[in-house]
Amino acid sequence: MAESKKDEPSSSPLHVVVFPWLAFGHIIPFLELSEQLAKRGHFVTFVSAPRNLARLRPVLPELKPRIRLAPLPLPAVDGLPDGAESTADVPPEKVELLKVAFDGLAAPFAAFLADPCAGGEACGEGHGRRPDWIILDFAHHWLPPIADEHKVPCAVFLVFPASGMAFLGTKELNAAHPRSTPADFTVPPPWIPSPSCIAFRGHEAEWFARAWQPNASGVSDMTRVLETMQLCPLLICRCSHEVDGPLCPLLVDLHRKPVLPSGHLAPYHATRAAAAASGADDDKETAGLMRWLDAQPARSVLYVAFGSEAPLSPEQVAALALGLELAGVRFLWALRRPVGEGPPELPDGFERRVSGRGVVRVGWVPQVRVLAHAAVGGFFTHAGMSSLVESFLFGHPLVMLPLFADQGLTARLMAERRVGVEVPWRVGGGAAFASEDVAEAVQRVMVEEGEEGEVFRRNAGELKEVLWDTARQERYIDDLVEQLQQRRTME
Repeated sequence: MAESKKDEPSSSPLHVVVFPWLAFGHIIPFLELSEQLAKRGHFVTFVSAPRNLARLRPVLPELKPRIRLAPLPLPAVDGLPDGAESTADVPPEKVELLKVAFDGLAAPFAAFLADPCAGGEACGEGHGRRPDWIILDFAHHWLPPIADEHKVPCAVFLVFPASGMAFLGTKELNAAHPRSTPADFTVPPPWIPSPSCIAFRGHEAEWFARAWQPNASGVSDMTRVLETMQLCPLLICRCSHEVDGPLCPLLVDLHRKPVLPSGHLAPYHATRAAAAASGADDDKETAGLMRWLDAQPARSVLYVAFGSEAPLSPEQVAALALGLELAGVRFLWALRRPVGEGPPELPDGFERRVSGRGVVRVGWVPQVRVLAHAAVGGFFTHAGMSSLVESFLFGHPLVMLPLFADQGLTARLMAERRVGVEVPWRVGGGAAFASEDVAEAVQRVMVEEGEEGEVFRRNAGELKEVLWDTARQERYIDDLVEQLQQRRTME
């Protein structure tokens, strides 16, 4: 390069390599962030496995010249199904093999980065420059040393919420206050000010304790994220001061380096498209769902969906079904088919007994479009952050059944904020929660009469106002871009 980076004005366009983990719950927020960068005139090279890139929603047409999709094929791994490139392609017990394959991208990525163009002669202007930054994910503990060799700084973008970052802490804090047993994770860590509801419960704590143990890749998930955060000079968190409050400055204090909120990166384009959808291109099943919703009273339907990452056990499906039946409310249930298995079995006679007021669809449902429908008045969710952000856009109160990862921490905070209620898990028993508890939680949120339901709806409406303050959300990205521009010369 004829001109050194230190001679470039801080306002010149950035070239940023964006590289998410192999899960669409990560890939989609990374794409939203990429489009925000491109909207501001910056160039993005978006790296993932080829099939993941092919399954992405289309990049907004006006931004295509500034977002280049760069496929990086995964190496073959014994036991990993052919063509598996994301967590959506494998059952939960094989995700560790996906991490083995992911770690095998270290050498190909080093070769990719070694070319000053990071892509060859086909690159356009902007993409032809050495990257100013690499924005990576929790799993990339091997990438910062590679970037250091080429003098490219890294920022880690953590799509889990501020509560998850705070509960995890730093590598140094965990060394000073070691935690290993599930019981250790059922109380807030000492670095979170008291009183606090940020702690896991039984099954969640067991999952979190396992995440500290090495998996087939030879590295634990917690080691990955702690080392990655330690090695990056800049951290980005999918959070905001309006929703996460004092957790935002706490993260800065804990990490002793910049921790920048990205805002919530809500899918505004998909929301507007959902509102404008005519249904002309719907398949037969989707058209039937939308006709059924059209026939229901306003805000009377509970939308039920638990994400794409963690399938429900047969016992849990049965408990949920019977709970929805007992609750007596209208519902639309998007029921996921486990990878490589047949459709989940519902209790005998369930669909007949709820016919007319309840619909179960096994497979894909246009979630944003359903949440946008006037008939929907609540959301029964696993409390995954991407799903919550989509719900916030429409002001729906929540029934929450956290399943794994940081979902329990988010559910605690949403319940404390009185945006909805959690279904309690019981000790022992196959389902771990009871159908009666499901019914009670659903009725508390969905029954129109009573002060409590009104409180939930009012507080959910306040979050809707936060998300639709797009000027404030845009300022988070503006502040992030300003830091990336200023710090590229420092780094």
